[in-house]
Amino acid sequence: MTTIKKAAVIGAGVMGSGIAAHLANAGLDVVLLDMEKKFADGGVARQLKAGGFMDPAFAQRIRTGSTKDDLALLSDADWIIEAVAEKLEIKQSLYRAVDGVRKVGSIVSSNTSTIPLQALTGGLPEGFAADFLITHFFNPPRIMRLLELVSGKATRPEVTATIRDFADRALGKSVVICKDTPGFIGNRIGNYWMVVAQNEAIELGLDVEEADAIISKPFGIPSTGIFGLLDLVGIDLMPTILRSLQNAVPAGDAVMDYDAEPPLLARMIAENRLGRKSGAGFVRLSPDRKSRDVTDLATGEYRAQKPASSESLDASGGNPRALMEHPGAGGRYAAIVMEKSLAYAASLVPDIADTPDAVDEAMRTGYGWKQGPFELIDRLGAGWLKARLEARGLTVPPYLALAAEKGGFYSVVNGRRSNLLPNGSIEPVTQSEGVLVLSDLRLAGKPVDSWDVANLWDLGDGVACLEIRTKMNTFNPTLMDAIDKAVERCRSDFKALVIGSDSPNFGAGADLRVFLDIIETGGSAALGGFIDQGHKTFKAIKYAPFPVVGAASGLALGGGCELLLHCDAIQAHAELSIGLVETRIGAIPGWGGCKEMMIRLSSSAAALHGPVAPAIAVFNLIAPAKVSASAFEARNLGFLRASDDITMNRSRLIADAKARALALVEGYVAPEPPVISMAGPSGASTLGNMLDGEALAGRATAHDRAIGLALAGVLTGGPSADPLKPLIEDQVIALERQAFIELIATPATIDRVKHMLATGKPLRN
Repeated sequence: MTTIKKAAVIGAGVMGSGIAAHLANAGLDVVLLDMEKKFADGGVARQLKAGGFMDPAFAQRIRTGSTKDDLALLSDADWIIEAVAEKLEIKQSLYRAVDGVRKVGSIVSSNTSTIPLQALTGGLPEGFAADFLITHFFNPPRIMRLLELVSGKATRPEVTATIRDFADRALGKSVVICKDTPGFIGNRIGNYWMVVAQNEAIELGLDVEEADAIISKPFGIPSTGIFGLLDLVGIDLMPTILRSLQNAVPAGDAVMDYDAEPPLLARMIAENRLGRKSGAGFVRLSPDRKSRDVTDLATGEYRAQKPASSESLDASGGNPRALMEHPGAGGRYAAIVMEKSLAYAASLVPDIADTPDAVDEAMRTGYGWKQGPFELIDRLGAGWLKARLEARGLTVPPYLALAAEKGGFYSVVNGRRSNLLPNGSIEPVTQSEGVLVLSDLRLAGKPVDSWDVANLWDLGDGVACLEIRTKMNTFNPTLMDAIDKAVERCRSDFKALVIGSDSPNFGAGADLRVFLDIIETGGSAALGGFIDQGHKTFKAIKYAPFPVVGAASGLALGGGCELLLHCDAIQAHAELSIGLVETRIGAIPGWGGCKEMMIRLSSSAAALHGPVAPAIAVFNLIAPAKVSASAFEARNLGFLRASDDITMNRSRLIADAKARALALVEGYVAPEPPVISMAGPSGASTLGNMLDGEALAGRATAHDRAIGLALAGVLTGGPSADPLKPLIEDQVIALERQAFIELIATPATIDRVKHMLATGKPLRN
């Protein structure tokens, strides 16, 4: 297969520049061209502002230019992506120019979502067609995991294999193989769902608030619902997209049943009410800028936004089947939208894809649905949905009728999740090589040990995996006990341990409700016991006689971060958000976070010189509660070491962590307890002066200053510390413990904790 080291993107609009930024995230040298170089430069600037780069420094990997003067820059590119206007004549003219400069065997792809591949390559040389395919990214390319890949009859198999593997491993994409049909998978089904949801809500005269509440959470669809999504996409863009789809689908397709631009949308477009980009759409800020207005779907006028109210939603308790069965307006709306959308999806297989799991994966990773349409049908009951369609007088797709007869689209056969195919056969759902997810292990067998809050799985080759199962993977005393037991089990039965799960988050810190309950019922003494338990557990991980690797993804905050800091290595998903955020609740790290960061930054080759420098560096991380925006930033901040690895594809994280653990096994020796040089009173004075400056500038409250002084005392070793007499680990732990307990018992910190629990936001007091 071709090795991709350099890529080029032609077209520096929102999508093109986003694709270029993500290629740079993957470590490639990238050429970005547009009609004029200034447009390409603007695309890079746009992505820097929008967060398209996982590290702003990655923008330096992009070289910009114009298609008029700099097409020769493509001559050594391994992959060239076209992302220009959706006009066939423009694309084909560009392809001819590209074919004149590209190297033999380079791959060319289009990001089109509306033009068939067969039309794109029509009349072009056979050699070009053999190297060509469609790679349809979703916006924003860094965040949205779906990549729809369409190959033509002339496309060389190795071209498809190369892009599929690179997009999976290096770009972190969920690659779905699509057929060359209008809208492919995601937009074919997603746009139909959107036009049905939009037009039926207008027809029923529902409130925007009710429609969005109904057609979101109960079905595992993002909370934007339909009208929030339209505002996000652009109200003027949707009619264009829908008309394009309507013009491309076969005669009689259900998408033709709906008006792409009903009168209400036409009015809003004429009044420049285009959604978020114009500042007003179905929702806008009210004139006083203190509240929100929403569009009345019956009158088209704005009114004050109100809490969502739905008799149907209340009666159903959020159960999707009960909601669709409810006779109220909300229930009727849910029924017609989801019945039609799910039936439409069932009618399209095998035309758009060979298997239901391909469709479900596209809707999960491209539209953010928690379950794809076939998974939703199984949840509702295929037989139930078939009967509903028949009662409504709607056509029952043959594939749905088959699923009703067979008991659903999915089953478990010999411990493997399996598909029902349209021909009636059953085939296992296949994972790409190197993908290891705990949900598959769960189907195939049971954990080797299990507790209410955690499972211990056998990953094979002598490696265990500890799966945390609390809400948001937060820490409580019961979980600490389970971690201790898992470590003990590994001592006798395994040679390495991975800590990770399929959950979105590694760990969101300690359970604040537990802290409050301990303080209110047992006071400082009881809280000290919980803190001691955490130190004992994390030290057991650090000094275990086998390597421990943290498989970190999503949020790793507070205690979650501290757990990772005690592991031998971290295998981080690229989108990791990690930080010690205890100051947000009026405390400091209490489970070794201060101590571990002092060790890391004191020994870092990049650390500033002088006894107080490490304390300043750690203080500047913890006091403002800095959280990384990516794993690459986490490395820059010091939460990850140079030796820690980064995985781009979330589905590969556990497997990569296992490989890392195995690499550490041979000759493994647990670390020696460190000694830490602390700056002492002079360092504390320096940090105190920094705090005074923040307070004078109005950036620190009185309680911020109290927290900062406590943190400074820990980071500099206390009043008796001497830089020439390093402290042992337990001495620093004792300082952390004392400062944490004293802060958490203050009324100001209790207020912060309660405010965070009530609102999810920090209190500045």
